[in-house]
Amino acid sequence: MRTSSPTFGFLFDIDGVLLRGQLVIPAAKKALQKLTDSKGQFCVPVAFVTNAGNCSRDGKAEELSNALGFKISPDWVILSHSPLRLFHTFHNKRILVSGQGPVAQNAKDLGFQHIVTIEDVRKAFPLLDMVDQSRRPKELPPPTTDFPAIEGIVLFGEPVRWETCLQLIIDVLLSNGNPGADLSTVPYPHLPILACNMDLLWMAEAKMPRFGHGTFLLCLESIYKKMTGKELKYEALIGKPSTVTYRYAEHIIKQQMECHGWMSPLRQLYAVGDNPMADIYGANLYNRYLQAQAEVSVTAMVADIQGKERHAPKEDSDVSLSCVPSCQSILVCTGVYSRHGDMPADCNESTVETVFHGHRDFHFDPDLVEASHVVRDVNDAVELVFQKENWERE
Repeated sequence: MRTSSPTFGFLFDIDGVLLRGQLVIPAAKKALQKLTDSKGQFCVPVAFVTNAGNCSRDGKAEELSNALGFKISPDWVILSHSPLRLFHTFHNKRILVSGQGPVAQNAKDLGFQHIVTIEDVRKAFPLLDMVDQSRRPKELPPPTTDFPAIEGIVLFGEPVRWETCLQLIIDVLLSNGNPGADLSTVPYPHLPILACNMDLLWMAEAKMPRFGHGTFLLCLESIYKKMTGKELKYEALIGKPSTVTYRYAEHIIKQQMECHGWMSPLRQLYAVGDNPMADIYGANLYNRYLQAQAEVSVTAMVADIQGKERHAPKEDSDVSLSCVPSCQSILVCTGVYSRHGDMPADCNESTVETVFHGHRDFHFDPDLVEASHVVRDVNDAVELVFQKENWERE
């Protein structure tokens, strides 16, 4: 019977690390067996940090549990939008939400009280959505006059009908929240935008990566600039590699340790991922804050990332200060990043891509995409950490 408590925790990405679409990566079950006891209980703290956002936390936990054969609590799942529950300033505003799946319910669960969907806008202003000729109104509808102004936009994830969403979001921005209005000048600064998940690409069952929400954001930014000559601005970018997401993940790890009665202080986080521009960049960026011993609040981190302080989330006393000394990044070769199945001859070999796939607002820094460790798969990652921490299974 072990008497010592773990002083480290794991932050696992999901797609490309544990799953490939609906398929389980074989190493995932081996890894989880090492992390659990004979009763299936985790013996070290773990959090599953994904940039997925077109689902609920309960739904993702159930999906993981069914796929992996281990009970995964929803409390351990961090979706790209999870930190939005800290953005209290926006919760009372009338917010347009974009994405797919239970996007309105997700917004409500996060604290947003006045929610407008893309479909709500489309029904109220049927003349705005004109790309698909089969959806154009057959007769000229009467003008809508009782539609309350939209005060902000939250982009949860990639939608299904990109042409509709791009058109209507642009319409809302150019009309200052009053779709269908004819304004003589373009309002700027525009309405506040919160965007979740900046991944340009992600890995599913296909051999090549698929478009992610970052690709949709790239389209939106390009269209807005082409039409107005101005840059689209975000109040905050949430999800990996945003520092606020890793701070929130640390908070979840500490909550888990407390619930299990593990009293030793958290001294090390290990972030395991397959995407250099999301998982590795984000973990290394967070480690910079930790190494600088920056006792910053979530408010300060968001403000620093965005270069501004307005509309930053209200400080939460439970997540205000960071204590963990270090966050190491571990890159696996089962997803977006791959060495064609072969380990590099030199694990210190550069993993920097020649093309920068990160978001526009996260400047390229070669050091931030260099993983602390490169391993074949998540099972090797767990074994590496156990060796470093001198941790043996019961």
